[in-house]
Amino acid sequence: MQRQHVLITGASSGMGRVSALFLADKGFHIYAASRTPERLEGLHPHIVPLRLDITDPDSVAATIDAIPQIEILINNAGYGLVSSVEELEEAQMYAQFEVNLFGLLRVSRAVIPGMRAQKRGVIINISSFLGKIGLPLLTLYNASKYAVEGVTDSLRYELHDFNIRVHSILPGFFDTNFARDNLVVNEKSFYENSPYRKFAEELAPRIVHQINHGNDPLWVAETIYKIIEDPHSPARITAGEKARKFIPMRRELSDEDFERRVREYYNLG
Repeated sequence: MQRQHVLITGASSGMGRVSALFLADKGFHIYAASRTPERLEGLHPHIVPLRLDITDPDSVAATIDAIPQIEILINNAGYGLVSSVEELEEAQMYAQFEVNLFGLLRVSRAVIPGMRAQKRGVIINISSFLGKIGLPLLTLYNASKYAVEGVTDSLRYELHDFNIRVHSILPGFFDTNFARDNLVVNEKSFYENSPYRKFAEELAPRIVHQINHGNDPLWVAETIYKIIEDPHSPARITAGEKARKFIPMRRELSDEDFERRVREYYNLG
């Protein structure tokens, strides 16, 4: 079987790194893209580290142009902003969408023409179970992942006739460096005079604890592999215990009942 070429964004740590190694061991040729590709040097014979800043259109164009063939794109790069809406800085608001949504669109837009020409391809967007569920202080992260879900749905229609599959994975909380490296905190929400200090002091540590004691990121890597191998994979797949708990509950309950359950679970009053 001819080795397939995979581009993974945000591949230097966490789920991206684990997925790159897992797929490389399965025989795929991996282009592991990151702003810090030196962290990937010598990682695996089938992994080629690439410098990529998904917020820079020139970087995206140059990186994709340098790759001869891509059958599979895994849009993994992203981060989470912790802030109340009232205390948001304008730059923070735009930066969250610049990475989590517009960066994903830039890379997809650059990769699609090649997939369309070769009449095959798979695009997997690493979303979040918080792309279906809102939580306080994570409003911008939630909104960006809700948007990723919308992009996934629409692209499935656009690319179906070109034999390009589009899927999303909705991970719960996973034991990666996300809480340390990929959570950006607006300190205003933690100030003593902040009206949201109670949320910040009580909810944020619980979320961080759940991330740091979450599931093995290998679960996400295995889910990616299953989607690649099975052309009949569903549009979206959950991964992790939190996602498997909350996403079905979200479907079954009314908005008000679900909100009540989340309030009780996180002791939100």
